[in-house]
Amino acid sequence: MAKVSKNAKTNRQAQEGSKDWVKVIVAVKSPKSGAYQFKEKIIHKDTVKDYLAKN
Repeated sequence: MAKVSKNAKTNRQAQEGSKDWVKVIVAVKSPKSGAYQFKEKIIHKDTVKDYLAKN
């Protein structure tokens, strides 16, 4: 009998669509202090261009 990897215990079907999502980080300059703040959001990879055009 072959050995089973520890990583094989995870549910592969639940992770199937997880590669379709990406984290987008946008730098936004504060009008008061002039410092940059970073806004993070997890969105679907098909809507990245629309999200960046809106911001």
